[in-house]
Amino acid sequence: MVDAPVTSNQAPAPKTNRIGLTLADYKGAPSTLCDGCGHDAITAQIIKACYELGVEPHKVAKLSGIGCSSKTPAYFLSRAHGFNAVHGRMPSVATGVSMANRDLTLLAVSGDGDTASIGLGQFCHIIRRNVPMIYIVENNGVYGLTKGQFSATADFGSKSKSGVMNELSSIDLCSLAIELGATFVGRSFAGDPKQLVALIKAAVSHRGTAILDVISPCVTFNNHEGSTKSYKYAKESEIPLHDLGFVPFFEQLTIEMEPGTIQEVEFHDGSKIILKKLDKNYDPTNKLSAMNTLQKAIAEKQFLTGLLYVDEKKEDFTTIMDLVDEPLATLSAEQTRPGKEVLEEIMNSLK
Repeated sequence: MVDAPVTSNQAPAPKTNRIGLTLADYKGAPSTLCDGCGHDAITAQIIKACYELGVEPHKVAKLSGIGCSSKTPAYFLSRAHGFNAVHGRMPSVATGVSMANRDLTLLAVSGDGDTASIGLGQFCHIIRRNVPMIYIVENNGVYGLTKGQFSATADFGSKSKSGVMNELSSIDLCSLAIELGATFVGRSFAGDPKQLVALIKAAVSHRGTAILDVISPCVTFNNHEGSTKSYKYAKESEIPLHDLGFVPFFEQLTIEMEPGTIQEVEFHDGSKIILKKLDKNYDPTNKLSAMNTLQKAIAEKQFLTGLLYVDEKKEDFTTIMDLVDEPLATLSAEQTRPGKEVLEEIMNSLK
């Protein structure tokens, strides 16, 4: 008598990453944004990038301000810490979090209004300080929560859904970031998942302020003919500077390409981003070249995407502040409270 084979109706176990977590472990609450919103596409790539890198969710602090974009941290990494700040003030909170616990990865999501209008001053100073964080701007050119008025990033001459033409010049966040001394500046499109994932991974590996300006069409107020932030316009006008590949620190680098066609940028943790040059002979480590290329593209109404500029030599804010290795948040009161003699010495020095 032959025993019948044992069969099981159980589904195979979900695939896990290098730290034993599944893709579902990086998700958050269901999105309440409009169907087709570009922000949800960005959320999906954040989830994918963190899963593939093996980021530990409990070591991430999600930060945001106010706006449609600032709702999105609820939709990824539910196990992470989170802080939804006052409109335009997220960078101040990020600075405090970085100083209190340097071991956390700061993942900030903002919008074009939250960043380029009420938060512009804070945007400038977070870059000047080079606080270690990923700063993603979900850029749709309108205020989606208040019925689609033009934001400061809306291009001159673009048309609103109501037919009104924008008569004001726009703020280009990437040009501004490079001018202010940002150490990592990238631009992508919500409809280009491959490029966006590679840029997010590189931003996570960068030690300093990593600015990612992502064109994210608003399907309700800014996805029509005449909009320069629509899916159609972005797809037709996008000019990638290079093909992007990313090799994390835990993988061995093996690449076979013709000499002279690629450029490697190595980050502080040993990760590398691989830039395969396309038509343009573009060097993202050359600040002057980056600024000139961006200004030419703006004049020609081109939409450049890719890694626009990177500087791995500049010190970040926590290094400049000479913080101790152990996070301040985990130090005991005895370690952080000066003794009576020390306080008297400080007071005497001020007389």
